[in-house]
Amino acid sequence: MAPPNDPKQSESGSGSGSGGGFFASIASSLSNFGTAMTRSVNGLVPYEGLEVVNPEGGTEDAEEEASKGRWKQEDRDSYWKMMQKYVGSDVTSMVTLPVLIFEPMSMLQKMAELMEYSHLLDLADECEDPYMRLVYSASFFISVYYAFQRTWKPFNPILGETYELTNHGNLTFISEQVSHHPPISAGHAENEHFTYDITSKVKTKFLGNSIEIYPLGRTRVTLKRDGVILDLVPPLTKVSNLIFGRTWIDSPGEMVLTNMTTGDKVVLYFQPCGWFGYGYFTF
Repeated sequence: MAPPNDPKQSESGSGSGSGGGFFASIASSLSNFGTAMTRSVNGLVPYEGLEVVNPEGGTEDAEEEASKGRWKQEDRDSYWKMMQKYVGSDVTSMVTLPVLIFEPMSMLQKMAELMEYSHLLDLADECEDPYMRLVYSASFFISVYYAFQRTWKPFNPILGETYELTNHGNLTFISEQVSHHPPISAGHAENEHFTYDITSKVKTKFLGNSIEIYPLGRTRVTLKRDGVILDLVPPLTKVSNLIFGRTWIDSPGEMVLTNMTTGDKVVLYFQPCGWFGYGYFTF
């Protein structure tokens, strides 16, 4: 892992510093939510040793943070009894979850949220500077992290279910659930400037009071003006305080966006919340 002040944490192009100032301005504009405090719940049988993370960086005890959140005591007890046997396991498609953790939309609809700022890909297609093209495209892909402030889970689609978004900036988006076990979704978006294709598949690791979600799918964008193909490898996603405390989401690690035509790439390193005093979504 690179030290916190390593200038190589953000790079645009092949050995070029072009666009670095632009990304620095993006980083400075994102809110720094403070240092996360990670502590274990002790003395609360049967929850001893479960990790509780305070996303606001407060110094209160884990027990105080653990008392917050969306769960009633009886619901929390029941959920933990059901889930404790899955600690360390992939729970992608093997667990029945309580309805109170869901939001009223399916995963197919949530996939379409990335299209909110699709005009950034329009700008990338129109741009002749290859490095600024990567800047616009990378900005498009990090725009979805704003939606991570909503911590409820979308419903899993049924096999063959589809979702279509139309009349959004002359763009059409359609997604479909193409596999049930394991759950896999496919999406396609297109307008006069670009095509966007995603195969969404994940692997998970349940850690008791948190879950890590590892992306295994593929995301590619083709810019129509000159046929440039961009490939995205996103970082993992970690959901903290599932049972104790206020649920929040972080995405530590590298996001790599590669121009498959030229080999140029953008590498953004998202600092894990709380490491070296960084807030979440600081890169």
